[in-house]
Amino acid sequence: MNPVQHQHYLNLNVRGLPVSATLGINEASNRLIDEGKTICKLGLGQSPFPVPEAVVNALREHAAQKDYLPVRGLAALREAVAGYYRRQQLDFDVDDIIIGPGSKELMFILQLVYYGDLLIPSPSWVSYAPQAQIIGRNVHWLPTRAENRWLLMADDLERFCAADPDRPRIIILNYPNNPTGCSYSVDQMQQLAEAARRYRIILLSDEIYGELRFDGEHQSIARYYPEGTIVASGLSKWAGAGGWRLGTFAFPRQLNWLREAMAVVASETFTATSAPIQYAAVTAFDGSTDLGPYLRSSRMILSALSGWIVQKFDAAGIKVARPDGGFYMLPDFSGFTEKLARRGITTGSRLAVTLLEETGVAFLSGCSFGRPDSELTARIAFVDFDGAAAMKYVAERDLSALAETDLRICCGRVLDGIESLCGWFEALD
Repeated sequence: MNPVQHQHYLNLNVRGLPVSATLGINEASNRLIDEGKTICKLGLGQSPFPVPEAVVNALREHAAQKDYLPVRGLAALREAVAGYYRRQQLDFDVDDIIIGPGSKELMFILQLVYYGDLLIPSPSWVSYAPQAQIIGRNVHWLPTRAENRWLLMADDLERFCAADPDRPRIIILNYPNNPTGCSYSVDQMQQLAEAARRYRIILLSDEIYGELRFDGEHQSIARYYPEGTIVASGLSKWAGAGGWRLGTFAFPRQLNWLREAMAVVASETFTATSAPIQYAAVTAFDGSTDLGPYLRSSRMILSALSGWIVQKFDAAGIKVARPDGGFYMLPDFSGFTEKLARRGITTGSRLAVTLLEETGVAFLSGCSFGRPDSELTARIAFVDFDGAAAMKYVAERDLSALAETDLRICCGRVLDGIESLCGWFEALD
């Protein structure tokens, strides 16, 4: 018998949609490594640090937990998350929290249940817009500028909304930002909050990198727009537990209708987040375990490494905004436009392919984050190092700062990769 040939009846919203750019570059890098090539992986933004030991021990203790938990999440964990935010002077309680299998899944469900347009500052994380496309929502990219460190300015938000003031909208702010590492000042947040309130915009504040702000002084815009801000976080970035897949949403009580609608959809989709992971996450959020040394070490390493990279880029004539936190930055190679054009390189995506082939450094073009491909920007994720070994090195020497010699020992692959990039540009003629 001849096998049946099925027609390709794909939903129009997903036809031609590529795999997430960050996952795609990671898979491509791994294939090249398997072929025996030396690759510096600056593409996928996975935390280099281990999950805190106390949290891992809590997972061991609760590995036998097998029951379905409430769709909104384990009550003890929701209380721990609410307490975590109360320590930041945000007014949330246990009923305001939803737990999901990663904040990414919760963001998707939020866009599914809310009927309105999605506003995204450009540049932004790779999955915000594709999620909206899958669901069929309108996506509007809001302009940012290099002179403002790629941050959304309140005037630009105001200008966009004033043309149709009553249209329902959600805006996603992410800070410290992926892909730039930059964060908002208090004054900038207050101005954005005023604009969001004026147009009744629902604001999704993606603060997954908040604990990795280098100065430890992260603040949420929910302080200034509490009635309209949903705060998103999770374990993947600041606790190094990306593969655990646990995300959190904290809702203002004025948006309980939205929270309840998300819970209904969650009940029919993911049902509940992994029970052992939720029990373990209580230790990460409830404040009973001192994670201060872990976070201080993470911030110190990332701050020193980002500062070194910025200096190298500056010396090579590569423009970049200095990050405030996280492990990303967005270098701009437009100063080399003419020299690159002589080599037939006129787009950021072509530049990324060429540099992977010629230097072994993997990164993503800025077009994956909503920037024009002709702009010649790129996202660097400076994470290709052994975070556990780096933390041990810092602890054994009781370091309060890292010199270049320390970075050579702890983060040598990243330094080698950045020097290779800079050398390639400096050799252009």
